[in-house]
Amino acid sequence: MGTVDEYLNELDPDDRAAIERVYRLAHGEVPDSEQGKGYGMAALIYQGKPLLSVMRAKKHIGIYPFSPDAVTSVAAQVQAVPGSGLDKGTIRFQPEHPLPDEVILALVRFRRDQIDR
Repeated sequence: MGTVDEYLNELDPDDRAAIERVYRLAHGEVPDSEQGKGYGMAALIYQGKPLLSVMRAKKHIGIYPFSPDAVTSVAAQVQAVPGSGLDKGTIRFQPEHPLPDEVILALVRFRRDQIDR
């Protein structure tokens, strides 16, 4: 898998819009992030470490912040969104029920701060 842009170009329009929105918010919050790979997935990279990946799975869109603690930091807000769910290192949502901007931004801030430490 290549860059975030290459990955987005492979998606159908509905999925692309939902995934692109998450990447756009994350990059806006961490403008020093760059496109790259994290654990083989297209991802935003910050200071040489994976910040966030967003991928289409069979039944959901997954956000991977490469940190179970980052997922835990927004768990309550995520669970309030219909069709969303959590796993140890993953946040799942449906394109028709996107996560609120503030939840995505809080997740990205948490992960950025982890990397900065």
